Amino acid sequence: MAAIADVASEFLSHRRVAITGVSRSSNDHGANFVYKRFKERGYEVYPVNPNAKAVEGDVCYPDLKSIPGGVELVIIGTRPEHATQTMRECGELGITRVWMHRAFGQGSCSPEAAVYGRNHGMTVIEGGCPLMFGPTADVGHKVMRFFLSFGSAVPREA
Repeated sequence: MAAIADVASEFLSHRRVAITGVSRSSNDHGANFVYKRFKERGYEVYPVNPNAKAVEGDVCYPDLKSIPGGVELVIIGTRPEHATQTMRECGELGITRVWMHRAFGQGSCSPEAAVYGRNHGMTVIEGGCPLMFGPTADVGHKVMRFFLSFGSAVPREA
């Protein structure tokens, strides 16, 4: 395992990103916030929700395999009980970088999904938020990262 800052930096160097769990009615939904930030920062970002045709005015995909050209990184923003299925889909598609979003509570983290991913050669970040690191970070998220690093919400390694 490597330090979380190093793994996050490597993850965020990849520009084609899928974000699962985006909502049709964004308001302050976490996955939508991540989606918008990645888009603002110039990433090719693809929203995934089987129940939505569009998210934030963009075409939404029902699953990862429907994204033309595939992606290099998946950020799981769904409830944890959906994470293992997403991890299995990543394995089928050869996606080797998966981040399970978490700031407070369990977030999208599933220990079963993390074990599955690692057992199938994926690098898995199990917690924290990609907006706490690198080119997607803002001051508020950096402060959250500092404080949440004292608990288990932000992993020290991945």
